Amino acid sequence: MQTCQHLIRFLLFAISGTAALAEPTGTLFIVGGGDISAEVRAEFFRLAGGKERAKIVVIPTASEFADDPKEDESYLAEWRKLAPVSVERLHTRDREIADDPKFVAPLADATAVWISGGDQNRLVEAYRGTLVEEQLHELLARGGEVGGTSAGAAVMSDLMIQGGDQQATTGPGLALLKGIVIDQHFIARGRITRLRGVLADYPRQAGLGIDEGTAAVVSGNSLIVKGKSTVTLFWPRESPKSGEERVLKAGDELDLATVRLRVSR
Repeated sequence: MQTCQHLIRFLLFAISGTAALAEPTGTLFIVGGGDISAEVRAEFFRLAGGKERAKIVVIPTASEFADDPKEDESYLAEWRKLAPVSVERLHTRDREIADDPKFVAPLADATAVWISGGDQNRLVEAYRGTLVEEQLHELLARGGEVGGTSAGAAVMSDLMIQGGDQQATTGPGLALLKGIVIDQHFIARGRITRLRGVLADYPRQAGLGIDEGTAAVVSGNSLIVKGKSTVTLFWPRESPKSGEERVLKAGDELDLATVRLRVSR
């Protein structure tokens, strides 16, 4: 029965050539780690609403130093320089607090969220299945922006790379980007083998390998590359393009409807 259902869904995808599920109306700004140029940061800020509208919430929870009050300003300083309407920090490691409506209130008013780097597992442990995760999805649904770098990029996947060198360990992420596994520091840390291995194990997933200083900007089915290096896109193995790979550089655009394969795992 499951095999039959799989075949029907695959044939529907092949015929339509488009994603079977509607995508959020907001924007994901996915940075592969490393130094973020003024140009890339300014583009995130523009999409957040600029000086007249941007209300940015910064989530530093992936960092081991996020609990230190002395470090609070370090997560906000670069955004303050751009003079948004507001910028504030949101952090806890306590899941009960992450489920408190008062704690998540800043997210309901935000135009954009920025998730800093560190260890993506800390983000999942604190926020997956809580009101914080729910509000991130709500932000996208109302046309807002969620951005992140390094760990903040990895956690956006539904199937998340938890760690590992050439062979990855995986688990659930925050599912802001469904059906596409994100790997970061991609060229700088030689992670092509790692991502290929994940996709071999999960042939219905596509992949995005994002290098340092580079952003994949995803809005609906549109992907545009910003920054100094490259984004490597991997089609699902169970798709019409059967594992095809393509390297995208700054300014390149792609229609993700040709990439996403909506089949239940």
